Amino acid sequence: MNQRPQLLLPFAILIAILAVSTASIFIRFAQIDGAPSLVIAALRLTFATIILTPVALVKHREELKHFTRTEILAGLFSGIFLALHFATWISSLEYTSVASSVVFVSTGPLWVALLSPVLLNERLAKTALVGLGLSLLGGTIIGLSDACVWDAGLSCPALQDVLQGRAMFGNFLALAGAWTVTGYLIIGRKLRANISLIPYIFMVYGFAAIVLIGIMFAAGDSPFGYAPKTYGWIFLLAALPQLVGHSTYNWALKYLPAALVAVTTLGEPIGSAILAFFILKETPGVATIVGGVFILTGIYLASSRK
Repeated sequence: MNQRPQLLLPFAILIAILAVSTASIFIRFAQIDGAPSLVIAALRLTFATIILTPVALVKHREELKHFTRTEILAGLFSGIFLALHFATWISSLEYTSVASSVVFVSTGPLWVALLSPVLLNERLAKTALVGLGLSLLGGTIIGLSDACVWDAGLSCPALQDVLQGRAMFGNFLALAGAWTVTGYLIIGRKLRANISLIPYIFMVYGFAAIVLIGIMFAAGDSPFGYAPKTYGWIFLLAALPQLVGHSTYNWALKYLPAALVAVTTLGEPIGSAILAFFILKETPGVATIVGGVFILTGIYLASSRK
């Protein structure tokens, strides 16, 4: 790795975390205005692709023209994984609690770490594995903080409530969201070794948009008829969390192991809590602060790479 990207990586990851953390804010505002979740996801990737189109076609036309069939096929699968990640995770919230959904979808870094040695020949050092464990623990604490209450002792939902009926289906969808983001990151790590950032994300976001549009229409939703303000929130969702946040993670995949990039994505709840405090006047609870400490410590240990 040359010196310049190495110096930029910590700052870039911080920017990515903050940018992706705005997603929950913009999604909430768009949902309040009446937009279904699948419409929000489809338009998010569509707007992002449209914004990228002039830059990709003008400045990177030659590289796009020389994509190999293998690269295009891999980009297609990466886009499918990204689309299914948004579709399954967002849909899980209709069947299970936010807490359970966050816990299951936050296992993504674990699956990346388990598959990276096999698919990418990347192994994490012992310190990084400890960091991964701490980050997963922190994510679980934050996820359960909405479900568990302190009333003369800690009280959490019974396990049978998590493993039955609609909740079970919702939890499975959230877990599928973790599996699909794993595929997205692992393929991205492979492709980014030989493809520039803009052509890569233009291809992947474009494929993801097409898949999500198909899922949206199959679900009976329409992208038309919403207030201008609603489209404004979704445009911001495309501009900040997608184009700045996700794209920065994709940039980092050229220089960092996929498992490490996956671990840093667990910083999103911390950024969301900070933004919610200033924008929505929501004060984070003790569990969120404790979980955040575990996540930040885990990210630090994982990034030490010793």
